[in-house]
Amino acid sequence: MAKLAIQVLFFTFFFAFLLHILPTMSQEVENEREFDYERNGEKGPAQWGKMHKEWSVCSNGTMQSPVDLVDQRVEVVSHLGRLNRRYKPSNATLKNRGHDIMLEWESGAGTIEIDGTEYILKQCHWHSLSEHTIDGRRFALELHMVHQSLDGKVAVVGVMYIIGRPDSFLSSLTEDLKSIGGTKEEVRGVGVVNPKDIKIGSRKYYRYIGSLTIPPCTENVLWTMIKKVRTVSREQVRLLRVAVHDESDTNARPVQQMNGRWMHLYRP
Repeated sequence: MAKLAIQVLFFTFFFAFLLHILPTMSQEVENEREFDYERNGEKGPAQWGKMHKEWSVCSNGTMQSPVDLVDQRVEVVSHLGRLNRRYKPSNATLKNRGHDIMLEWESGAGTIEIDGTEYILKQCHWHSLSEHTIDGRRFALELHMVHQSLDGKVAVVGVMYIIGRPDSFLSSLTEDLKSIGGTKEEVRGVGVVNPKDIKIGSRKYYRYIGSLTIPPCTENVLWTMIKKVRTVSREQVRLLRVAVHDESDTNARPVQQMNGRWMHLYRP
């Protein structure tokens, strides 16, 4: 019995160590002040792939995100199944990364299971306008929930919003966002946050293989874009932009080419 306990303890520390040393290339750049979103600027999206050799895939990759979710070219399927989310409340920190606001869970906040693989929820952040489009239409806001498996694979769940009633999850963070926006504070602990409070409210979703939407634009990211477009207030979108310490009016990367990739639409 004691031997079994030692083995369990060993594997627990091993996996914790493995998570700690996972290749950083699969991660988004923490300090986004290294680049910006000016279309014709020296550090804009068209230049990302030339700025560092580690970012070259931003220019020459063939599976880049975001993309236009065109209903006419998707394959409607029913075998993918509902999103199996096992999220849990966890301590979180708001971070101002220069061009977006990120909510990071300190030790992960549960998992999502896709095709038999478990991905740990690490963080979420917001883009405005939306990065993905549906049949060419861009929306007011897009949320990305970023997950990572034990072997370093990345899966992102995205939700898009139009202007309308306030989003309840953002409402719960209003005072913290105002605090960051009113000072040069870049990190703020917000206590326990339950990711289950992020409303998705739809069984239908798009699925495709893409990339991170900021440098290093790492590919083979598994994207799940919720089909239902939710609502957010104009003030909430404004607050997310004001809180960020930059001069840009958007932090959305332009839509990328599909290059013959498959795209599924799960419909029960």
